[in-house]
Amino acid sequence: MIVLVNAFAILSLILYSMGKITPVAFLTYSFLWIILMASVWFILPAVVYNRAQTFRHRFSMYFNEHDFTLEHERGKRSWPYSALQNFKETPNFFHLYFDTRSFLLVPKEAFKDLEDMQRARELLKSKM
Repeated sequence: MIVLVNAFAILSLILYSMGKITPVAFLTYSFLWIILMASVWFILPAVVYNRAQTFRHRFSMYFNEHDFTLEHERGKRSWPYSALQNFKETPNFFHLYFDTRSFLLVPKEAFKDLEDMQRARELLKSKM
């Protein structure tokens, strides 16, 4: 869906530059595009992250060569990388998708440093 929205944005820019659409139409669409992108990248992940009871507790995640582990005061759970369908990266989160309806949000601010985040990113890319 995001690819389709971005393709439409590029098409509207081309049509505007060719004089096929008015400046008001182009500015209106551009404003809507900015709102949509902000909601997908920032607002929706923050809302899910802040509403979910799981994320209000302290937890730790560990990434190693074979699996990744989520540890909480009530216990821990490990998943092999094969359990993931895919992962996406946004400016503030890693989205780890198990299927189309279940996923984990991993906040980037939780990593100790940039190098630690890079290692996790490379590990996820190599295992997917």
